[in-house]
Amino acid sequence: MKKQIAILGSTGSIGKTLINILKKDKKNIELKLITTNKNIKELIKQINFFNVKNVIVKDYKSFLQINKILKNKKIKIYNNFNSIKHIFNNKKIDYSMSAISGLEGLDPTLRLIEFTKKIAIANKESIICGWPLINKNLLFYNTKFVPVDSEHYSIYSLIGGLKNDNIECVYITASGGPFNKYPLRKFKLITPKSALNHPNWNMGKKISIDSATLMNKVFEIIEAKMIFNLNYKKLKILIHPKSYVHAMVKFTNGVTKILIHDTNMKIPIFNSIYEKEKKKIRTKKLDISIINDLNFKDVDVKKFPVVKILNKLPVNSSLYETVIVAANDKLVKLFLMKKINFLDISKFLLKITQEKEFLKYRRLIPKNITDIIKLSNYVSLKIDTYDI
Repeated sequence: MKKQIAILGSTGSIGKTLINILKKDKKNIELKLITTNKNIKELIKQINFFNVKNVIVKDYKSFLQINKILKNKKIKIYNNFNSIKHIFNNKKIDYSMSAISGLEGLDPTLRLIEFTKKIAIANKESIICGWPLINKNLLFYNTKFVPVDSEHYSIYSLIGGLKNDNIECVYITASGGPFNKYPLRKFKLITPKSALNHPNWNMGKKISIDSATLMNKVFEIIEAKMIFNLNYKKLKILIHPKSYVHAMVKFTNGVTKILIHDTNMKIPIFNSIYEKEKKKIRTKKLDISIINDLNFKDVDVKKFPVVKILNKLPVNSSLYETVIVAANDKLVKLFLMKKINFLDISKFLLKITQEKEFLKYRRLIPKNITDIIKLSNYVSLKIDTYDI
């Protein structure tokens, strides 16, 4: 029987990585649903290769275009995510990937959980801002969740079925980005072009800047806390420039485990689909030279002050995480537009998240998507009123 799969955001970076993995197993795969915002050229290639019968195109203009192009084909083309329930007709498929970036990915993720046995989520914002909603649906619909961020998949693999009481500390590694060895006195001179030049990973603009400030690791700590239900005191960031070790877990029995793999997202994605199957993936040989020079270091807080936010986070998931995500998103956009300098990102982020009107959200749990979207939009508009 073919493995039935759905991909939210099949034309993005994560989506295309998954598509390339599935191409090598085409005879065993049935793509039930793929989606895009407006990249219909890439979507049509995927439709033709896998003979896909259901697609969602969110951008209305692109939706009209693809309808004209595919008017003679027996394909159901939808323009919104309400159609998910009609596509699956109360039947669960085997595996889904949620790879729509930003908070736009939260609503379709919540909808898809009902109709899939296992879901992999590659969307930081959805997990950080909407974990209470996601977890509620996972439990209600008995859907298995697998993280596909390399760090979180590593933790997931290392922990196995062990309880939190068995875990003493979880270490998430950070490359340090392009400015790990950069002198602090030159940080004011950092340009968007240099900040986008990551030494190890080829990523989008937003996540590249987050890597340069180390904000992506702050987000990953928050995600790890939520996904694995860990206390923040058990989570720590370590600088590891080679990005070879993705996570380490020290257990209460004295054993410490590390997980190593190439700097390639296809490895956690591949394993999220075939985790208990005898499938093989071609990877590089083990690099002994890197293992002999792992070079772990603590974070330099003067260079990467955004990590101070970790000391301000509430014990339980709340709307405060949405404040952090929205403020950071806006400040990164301002930096890319050259309206603020690199140091201003962390400076204003720390300032905004400590304002009285936003601190109150530490006590409020998101009840629905509307709560999250409204607050995110408000934070963005509020920053526009600042003299920065």
